[in-house]
Amino acid sequence: MASCHHWPVEDDDPLDEQGALDFWRFPKAFSAKRHTEKIEAFKTVAQTWRMKERMKTVSVALVLCLNVGVDPPDVVKISPCARLQCWIDPLLYNDPASPNNQKAVEAIGANLQRQYERWQPRARYKLSLDPTIDEVKKLCISLRRNAKDERVLFHYNGHGVPKPTQNGEIWVFNKNFTQYIPLSICDLQAWMGMPSIYVFDCSNAGMIVNFLKSNLLPLPYNDIENAEIPVMIGNSADETSNIDADTSNNCIQLAACAADQMLPMNPELPADLFTSCLTTPIKVALQWYVQQKTSKLVIGVTHEQADKLPGQLNDRRTMLGELNWIFTAITDTIAWNTLPRELFQKLFRQDLLVASLFRNFLLAERIMRSYNCTPVSMPKLPPTFQHPMWQAWDLALESCLSQLPKIIDDPNSFRHSTFFAEQLTAFQVWLACGSDKRSPPEQLPIVLQVLLSQVHRQRALELLGRFLDLGPWAVNLALSVGIFPYVLKLLQSSARELRPLLVFIWAKLLAVDSSCQADLVKDNGHKYFLSVLSDQYMPAEHQMMAVFVLTMIVNNYPTGQEVALQGNLIALCLEHLGDQNSLLKQWLALCLGKVWTNYDAARWCGVRNSAHEKLYPLLFDPIPEVRAASVFALGSFINNSTERDEQINNIDHGIATKLLSVLNDGSAIVRKELVVALSGLVMQFETQFAAVALQFSEDEIAREYHTVTGTTGVFSSPHELALFRGGGMKRSSSTRCLKGLLSPVGFTADAFEQTPGGSFKRIASSSSVVGSLIGGYSNVYSNVWKALQLLANDAVSSVTEPAKKLIGFVKQKVMPPLGGAARSSAIMRQRKGSAPPPVAPGSAPSSPSNRPGSFMPSKAVAMTTENADTSRPTTLKLDHSSTMPRLLNNLQHMQPRRLTSESISEKNDEILSRQLSLSTDFFLWSCRYFTESMMWRLEELDPEGPIAQERDYRYTRAARAVRLAVEERKKIKISRLDDLVCINRNIGVPSFLRFHPYEPHLIVVDKDHICVWDWEQSVKLNYFSNSNPRLTRITYSEFINAHDRPLLVTGSDDGVVRVWRNYVPEDGSRTELVTAWQALSDMLPTSKGAGLVMDWNQTSSTLYTSGDVKFIRIWDVQTELRVQDLPTHAESCITSISLDRQSSSVFIGGCGDGTVRVFDKRLPPGESVVKVFREHPTWVVKAYTLQSFPNRVASASTHGDIRLWDLRTNESLKTINAQQGLTAMEAHQHSELLACGSVQQFVAVYNHNGDSISTIKYHEGFMGQRIGQVTCLAFHPLKVKLAVGSLDQFVSVYSSQDSRKK
Repeated sequence: MASCHHWPVEDDDPLDEQGALDFWRFPKAFSAKRHTEKIEAFKTVAQTWRMKERMKTVSVALVLCLNVGVDPPDVVKISPCARLQCWIDPLLYNDPASPNNQKAVEAIGANLQRQYERWQPRARYKLSLDPTIDEVKKLCISLRRNAKDERVLFHYNGHGVPKPTQNGEIWVFNKNFTQYIPLSICDLQAWMGMPSIYVFDCSNAGMIVNFLKSNLLPLPYNDIENAEIPVMIGNSADETSNIDADTSNNCIQLAACAADQMLPMNPELPADLFTSCLTTPIKVALQWYVQQKTSKLVIGVTHEQADKLPGQLNDRRTMLGELNWIFTAITDTIAWNTLPRELFQKLFRQDLLVASLFRNFLLAERIMRSYNCTPVSMPKLPPTFQHPMWQAWDLALESCLSQLPKIIDDPNSFRHSTFFAEQLTAFQVWLACGSDKRSPPEQLPIVLQVLLSQVHRQRALELLGRFLDLGPWAVNLALSVGIFPYVLKLLQSSARELRPLLVFIWAKLLAVDSSCQADLVKDNGHKYFLSVLSDQYMPAEHQMMAVFVLTMIVNNYPTGQEVALQGNLIALCLEHLGDQNSLLKQWLALCLGKVWTNYDAARWCGVRNSAHEKLYPLLFDPIPEVRAASVFALGSFINNSTERDEQINNIDHGIATKLLSVLNDGSAIVRKELVVALSGLVMQFETQFAAVALQFSEDEIAREYHTVTGTTGVFSSPHELALFRGGGMKRSSSTRCLKGLLSPVGFTADAFEQTPGGSFKRIASSSSVVGSLIGGYSNVYSNVWKALQLLANDAVSSVTEPAKKLIGFVKQKVMPPLGGAARSSAIMRQRKGSAPPPVAPGSAPSSPSNRPGSFMPSKAVAMTTENADTSRPTTLKLDHSSTMPRLLNNLQHMQPRRLTSESISEKNDEILSRQLSLSTDFFLWSCRYFTESMMWRLEELDPEGPIAQERDYRYTRAARAVRLAVEERKKIKISRLDDLVCINRNIGVPSFLRFHPYEPHLIVVDKDHICVWDWEQSVKLNYFSNSNPRLTRITYSEFINAHDRPLLVTGSDDGVVRVWRNYVPEDGSRTELVTAWQALSDMLPTSKGAGLVMDWNQTSSTLYTSGDVKFIRIWDVQTELRVQDLPTHAESCITSISLDRQSSSVFIGGCGDGTVRVFDKRLPPGESVVKVFREHPTWVVKAYTLQSFPNRVASASTHGDIRLWDLRTNESLKTINAQQGLTAMEAHQHSELLACGSVQQFVAVYNHNGDSISTIKYHEGFMGQRIGQVTCLAFHPLKVKLAVGSLDQFVSVYSSQDSRKK
């Protein structure tokens, strides 16, 4: 029995198992692939299945040295002896009048040519019968000249001449047949050239192979320039081991026997047994099998009957054709399972004739080894004569021969072999029962052969699809075995039942190797997938796969885009945009984005079909991937047109405006796609965005001036004005600055009048001048620029980085290098009376206007104070005659796709150009879906699998924790709650505490860091930064998926929510940001505000957010969309939110004005406030719905009053008066306990009746040290434990004495 890992559980309890089932019903938030894996491309491996070059054997030299009737002198033949040559007995042609039995030799040569023509009918064959050296030379040179770069085959039959010599010589004749003449293999190789293949059928043939292994000569008659064959003579044994790999594709040799072996002379065999095996394998196999006398199924079959096997070799419907088909499948399988992949490709897939010869060579090895003769080859093949698949071949032969007597009498009684059906069953068993670390299936080449059969084709495709679904390794394996031409040919089939299977298989292939797109287009395969997409009866899943295939066809392939446009792909995609299948919609949008990328014809087709308008609804789809895909499609639509007119501009501006609706999308992948999409607009309208950047810069300059100088609306001197005009924009990093950027652009310092006090006030504005350059779309450009500023301050770095690159690109086009800090210091010097920096004689003033790239000319400021009456007001004006014309000239002469600036060197231009090649990996990441298992998720669905066992362990442990906590609360009687469990000094001042319900983890939050403590062991587990901006603070923290793999969510007072995984790193992992988004965009960070307050509902996966705003926003974290905005109708902020766990629709909110408001989200937003409790006089510290006490609410205010409410009444049920200055209040969800902390340095614990349980004022074990001012409190969600955080940075955990004893 296979062993499996069992997760330990302390004890088994039926209640725990039932509780675990309840946890299985909880949804898991932030568990989609976009959260659990990086958005990056699939890491492909180099493809080796596709041959770099196909090759054909176009010329064949058949050289027969038989000298019939005369035996060679070094061979002593037995009697009787094998005589058949090419299945012809030479003695039958015994003609005394014919010298050397010429007729017999001619008949043998003609038959040999016919045998070769079965495997390569289009080759050019030349016979050379009993030749001389000159005849062989002439023949070889002629064939090489005609073959050019293709392969030439040299077949040598040396049965009538002496054996080869150790010097590498074979024998031919002189003209009179009186002498044997040696022919050097080196000379032969020189005449033949490369690439070539040699077949040597003679005794001691291996001697030739051995000689060629150690002697490779130059190729003077070879026209091939890239033969890459090294010239080596006399290589050592160590060097020869590397030759095979280099020469196997250029000099292939097949020899009948080893260097020290003689050919068999058995009279029952043909004399050219090796040649017969290579050219007539089925006939030899039948004859040899009949001779073995080992058959158990066939009795009494003679050689004559075996020769009468009916059918044609090329007709698989006949017995002979089916047997040949089985033989091809078996030899392919043996080779594929035995040879290295590269060698298999070269020998069995590159050249049809070479592949046939090597298949038959495997049979020759098996047969000739039974006669103590070992065929050899170069490249050398491993032994295959004992491969298990030969047993399947023997069974197929027996099955055929057993039917032979009946078929001879009745040809219609032929029953087809069950070989292929049985092999498919074996393949199916491998798929069903194999382990993860299994070896490749032996039957894969057979499965491909079965694709040729209509009977088994559908089953073979189903199994092949299941195999490809195992992963990219399976796809590469199938491609290496030769699947591609088979499935490409099947696209010509019109069978509807094959459509889902073929679409699935092609989706798998293109996901791993996109280079197949060219083959599809070349064979018009794209039409097949267009027909699948247009088939209204095809399921959406299969249409989605067809769209993916079409997307890969058009991806970065202009020819594919053209044929797809001709096939009406855009209209087909638009028709299906309303489908409910999210994956189909995602790939439809991606397909549209790819088809019109850099292809104006497709874009105009989309304009005519209103494609952009039909994509707008997808921007609000509940699936983030669909929204990201629609942004991708619209972005590529913008960043496409090379020729612009008013219509195109209008469309692009409308698209940009619509894209801004996803600016506050909760999904980072959508916002990242938005940045790239907007970059296309910026690049199309660089001139206009440069003008907007300048306009925003001047507005910020004025605000910065007022901030530095403390003045309002005036400049002190023209020098200050010039400094600020030339300074450029300072990067804004806080939300306060962002709020400034969002303010209307209204101040542009262009013309100033000196006031009687010596200051200068603004008297004119150039915004209208710059606005004229921008045109009538200033709101579009301004809004896009503001959006980019916000995206540049996003909480996710993958969004921030491209946005900053884009903004920086535009800024550096229009802004001089002086930064805000340098500008501010210069102004302060000016206001203190310091002289400006000295100017060298003859040089221009050191002003921004004189710097390269500045739009401010040296004459921009015209002073009229010189030689003037100083008693009169002096007017300082900007010289519009020089300033604005130059500005407009610079902006208007910018290239449509590239701005020029003298201040930027060519090197910097190249850097900026690279930075602006903005793109994301979203498309490639989406393609990864098809590289993973789509049919099943074995580990996730298997209830006994490791993933299910681990989850069940966690759920059972959580259920056990709940059960034990309930039992503990029932047994103990809480009289006091001041028994110190642990005390730790935190790194920062704690501002928020949170217990994990099932783990001994305590989250301690300070200003911008999170510390995780094991409160049972008093051990710090982790401390990490929340990465919130400077001047902001964390105001809330909560656990998500606490029952499973918990995530930690934090909220800061800039309105950003961050979700962290691995908050306690394990097994070498590190704390990582899962996602982040701007939950509230209208908050101002303050030191006294409520910040961002939240509450989490695991059952519905919703997050309730509010704080320093006048509404409550509800987020669905599954869709990452805002669900509702409910107005509070209060004049102050929301200080706390608490959900009613009994009712998923009702929740309460405490307010800064002392009210506690009850909300029902089912009602319209304007009517959602159903009740307001107004008894608190001041700021509500906390308000809670008590989970175990239906309709019960507890709240407290800074005034010191704690009140209990019933949602069904209008007045409080109980009031507990504590001291004023309360800073924190907590209520236990399952016990009648209330705790409050104060600036008076104490913690008071009460029950619901108002009785005091405990008062904590001092730290135990610290010599009675007084606790600091209480900053935060937290009750354990299940146990009776209280955590206290104080201003002295201490965090304490208290328990009742009874519970400590338990």
